Amino acid sequence: MQRRLVLAGLAATVIAPWRFASADGLLDSLTSGDTDSLTSSLGGLTGNSGSSGGLGAGLDTGEIVSGLKEALGIGTERAVGTVGALNGFNADPAIHIPLPDSLSKVQSALKTVGMSDMADELELKLNRAAEEASGQATDIFWGAIEGMSIDDAKGILNGPDDAATQYLRRTSGGELKDSMRPVVDSSLSDVGAIQSYDSMMGEYDNIPFMPDAKANITDYALDKTLDGIFFYVAQEEAAIRNNPVERSTALLKKVFG
Repeated sequence: MQRRLVLAGLAATVIAPWRFASADGLLDSLTSGDTDSLTSSLGGLTGNSGSSGGLGAGLDTGEIVSGLKEALGIGTERAVGTVGALNGFNADPAIHIPLPDSLSKVQSALKTVGMSDMADELELKLNRAAEEASGQATDIFWGAIEGMSIDDAKGILNGPDDAATQYLRRTSGGELKDSMRPVVDSSLSDVGAIQSYDSMMGEYDNIPFMPDAKANITDYALDKTLDGIFFYVAQEEAAIRNNPVERSTALLKKVFG
């Protein structure tokens, strides 16, 4: 009896600012040794239901996952619109695609014989291919986003400004690359990059005493195209996180607001 009176006093002290109905539940938890109930009772008193603080507090995992997917989907669509436009790659110093390092000696050799325009033409066409391929990438990215399973959704939500972009690239980068390969390959052919490469290498091979040089321009253009898209997806994700104006849907406002 004495122990219950002491505990009752403790309960009254803890819950003084709240209603006595809550004190009864806390007292029962103290006397029974039920720590789970005690935690629940204290959570109810303090208004803390056990959810972590920060973005997404009070939301269930399903809402957070949906919010992350929507942010990535919108960010991808905006990024593709940016880089897929004319000169989206070519005129942007952040993602402009230079010739591969393995072709630098080719470019230098052609310059010495007054044919540097061939290398310049190939560089332009690599960027044009990336722009054309990016314009067709939206559906491929949406498929990858919808297929994500995010176990650590809250960690991503409260992570760095590009946490979701990093997650998408880390978990889906291989599949995206496989899906984008035929698109990039077709774009290289459409803009004449393959023909420009063959012509340039033919002229280079005609210059005496030049070392062998070659490049897989499909692999190179594919990697650079994805780099450019992800660069701007990360920019868009950061904008959604940090700028309320960029949260264009009710779900984005709920999750990131």
